[in-house]
Amino acid sequence: MLDELKKDASQRMQKCVTTFRDQLKKLRTGRAHTSLIEHIKVDYYGTEMPLNQVASVATEDSRTLTVTPWEKSMVAIIEKAIFKSDLGLTPNSAGQIIRISMPALTEERRRDVTKVVRSEAENARVAVRNVRREVNNEIKEMLKEKLIAQDDERRGQDEVQKLTDKFVAEIDHAMAEKEKELMQV
Repeated sequence: MLDELKKDASQRMQKCVTTFRDQLKKLRTGRAHTSLIEHIKVDYYGTEMPLNQVASVATEDSRTLTVTPWEKSMVAIIEKAIFKSDLGLTPNSAGQIIRISMPALTEERRRDVTKVVRSEAENARVAVRNVRREVNNEIKEMLKEKLIAQDDERRGQDEVQKLTDKFVAEIDHAMAEKEKELMQV
């Protein structure tokens, strides 16, 4: 019974870390990468669709992304969606292909993005701790209903704490990597 709780807690904590890593991919560094714009929603015949479902997104070089819509009529709509996004990117179309140049980040912008990274990391840590709290409450309920002994409760809480420490360390590691990547010129 405790093993199932630990397994569930581990999976839920892993989802928190995965979500955090996905959030980091959307933050702009100096380099071009497709995950930066793939999540942008585009109006496709009245339906909001992610950009990567209406066009192919590729990196041309380290500072340029190319977007090739599958339908020629989508070029202007995709340009508009990219321009409206809060990423501060300016698309340039050349016929069927849209090129997006990644401007170099200023020192001030790098520091702002670093603050966002730290904020996202703290949110991920809080999510992991919330999972820990919920699992510990379930363990206490099991003790109250006399489904487990006090020794099992203590051991279960210790193991959940070890899981929490492991996943918080993963979040801290991912945050440090992203900050290092951001501060490279």
